This record gives sequence, C-alpha cells and structure tokens, in this order.
Amino acid sequence: MFLAALLFLVAQGQPLLKIDVNDQEDFTRVIIQTSSSLRSSVEQSSDLLLVRLRTTRGFRIQREAFRSRVVDAIGWSQGADYFMLSIKIALSDFSYDAFTTRTPPQLVIDIRPKNQGGEERKPPPEPPRAKTSGTESTGVPRPAQSAGMKTVIIDPGHGGLETGAQGKSGLLEKDVTLAIGLKLKNVIQRNLTFNVVMTREKDIDISLDNRAAVANNNKAYLFISIHANSSYRKDARGSETYFLSMNATDEEARRLAYLENNSQEFEASISSANEDEIVMILWDMAQAAYLKQSSELAESIQRELNAVLGTKNRGIKQAPFKVLTGVACPAVLVEVAFLSYSEEEKKLKDEEFQNRIAQAIYRGLLNYLRANSDG
Repeated sequence: MFLAALLFLVAQGQPLLKIDVNDQEDFTRVIIQTSSSLRSSVEQSSDLLLVRLRTTRGFRIQREAFRSRVVDAIGWSQGADYFMLSIKIALSDFSYDAFTTRTPPQLVIDIRPKNQGGEERKPPPEPPRAKTSGTESTGVPRPAQSAGMKTVIIDPGHGGLETGAQGKSGLLEKDVTLAIGLKLKNVIQRNLTFNVVMTREKDIDISLDNRAAVANNNKAYLFISIHANSSYRKDARGSETYFLSMNATDEEARRLAYLENNSQEFEASISSANEDEIVMILWDMAQAAYLKQSSELAESIQRELNAVLGTKNRGIKQAPFKVLTGVACPAVLVEVAFLSYSEEEKKLKDEEFQNRIAQAIYRGLLNYLRANSDG
C-alpha cells in the first residue's frame, strides 16, 4: 500500500502527456499534448512511427481507449533524456505529416495511406503447402484449409520498461515472451490460413488496454497472451494456462493477476471504485460470451504443454487478468514456465526449448480449432 502511494506521488510530479487518436475520412490524426513546450522528432521504422520527446522527467500518460482503422496500438519507453512513443500502424503503405503548435503545446501527426482509397494492410498470402496431408518436417500436423481468413492475436507479455519477472541469472520475462511469440507466429503462418497479428514485435511498452485494442481493432478470432511465471515458492515449476474470471482460482492465481495487472505504467490515476466499475462493464460486454470457448482453448493448450514439454501439470486456472477483460473473443493467458525455478530458467534461454513451447501452443490451438470447426 505504501509502495503504491509512493509511485502515485512520483507520477503526479511528472507532466501529463495526453494522447488522442481520431480517424478522419481520408487520414488519421494523432494528437500528443502536454502542459509544457514539446521538443520532438518523428521517424518511420517499418510499420512503426517513433516519436522521440526530449525530457529528463518522463511523463504521465493519459489516453482514452480507441478504435482506429489506421493505428493498431501505442507503446512507450523512456531513456535517460528522452521519452519514446511507438505508434504501430495497420497500413501496408503509408505517409505522414507532423507539425507542432504552441498554444496548446502539442504535436500533431496525420497518417495517410499512400495508395488511393485508403486500403488497409492485407493479411499475408497463404504460404505454399505440400500436396500430402501428413505432418511437416517440424512434426506439427497441418489442418484442413480454412474457408475464410481469421485473425489470431499473439500477445508477448511486458516489454520496454516493463520487464516482467526476472530469473536468477538475469533472464527477463519480456525477452522470453517475445522470442516465443515470434516463433508461435511463424509456426501458425506456416501451417494455418490465418492472419497473425502481434501486439508487439519489438522491445516496447504496450499498455494492457492497447493490447486488447489491437485484438478488437483487428476483429480477432482468438487471443493468446504469453508470459513466464515467478513464485515466492522455490519449488514452483511447470506451465499454467488461464482464462478470465473476476474470482481467482486460488491465492497464487490472485497474486499473479495482481502483479500482471499493476505494471509500471505511470498513467493518470483512476479511483479504485471507478476502475472496478469499468472492469465489470468490460467483463459483461467483452468476455462473458466467450467463457466456454476460452476454457476449452486453455484446456487444449495446457494438455499440449504438459505432453510436449514434460513439465509438471499445474492445470488450467481462472484469474482477473486485466489484459483479458476487454478482449471480445476467446482469450487465454499462458504462463509457459517459471523463471524463478533455476532449471526452467535455463531451459527458457534455449532456442530449441522455445520452439517446443511455440509448437505446443500451436498444437493446443489446432486441437481447439478442430473441436470447434464451423463445419
């Protein structure tokens, strides 16, 4: 309680940075506003716009949840004398214009598609398939071709300043989850006619709200959040797969959800009463309709993790993870192994072990799809 109050006081001493995203008819405008003068630069890196703001104090972030056909998500990180915003763009080809105003102090970025008609990024083409229907060289079975292109969201937990758990040798959760997430994306794209979108493909901060926004903006069919566990119990090991509930399965699940939900995002404070109300609204609107499917997906993934990795079966659990609350599709959070258990930390450093985890999650996804085939 004291630590939370201290963090709140530190955050209140930082200037407020307000971010708005608004779609217009032929462009999208991002407005970044603060109470003092802005020294900024903007550059493009692939599908990211990187906004560097000169500051030694950092900012408190205030931004409303948004839906945009152009902006997928906004992340942030902080260096010694700058603050970086990473704006992920959902267009295959785009241009941008940026200008500043003095009253109020703000940076305005207008983002436009280069091709006429505002065509958004299209899913990647289906990769070539072998004529036979058995297994590929990876040993991962291929399903029948899907009738339509659906979207799977892969959410590598943490990133940027938010490192997540840390193993005794220094291995960081944010690095493990990104490595596994990229491998999972690769195996899904090789074997399924699915569009795969990641909430982050680099070491950047993405807020919990914006992770859900990525899923909803892309009309996600499934959402898989990847994490690496930690426990005060030295012998805690194995995999766990969670789906959403306002009530945690047990005390460890409750503690884990608290740690995941209270990341170091220095944002405008929301009173606990209002936050509870918002959570319940999101719960009613977004996830209530998908509990059965989320439970089935969690069970399917957990079975494969147990079988393929040979880790201890800790079963599926429920907990109030904020990253799952606003997602309008079946959604699970996978804790692949324990960084706090030295043997599993060593394994998580190994690329082949990461591949086995990715394939296990893929097998679980595939079994779920087969059981829930539209016909």
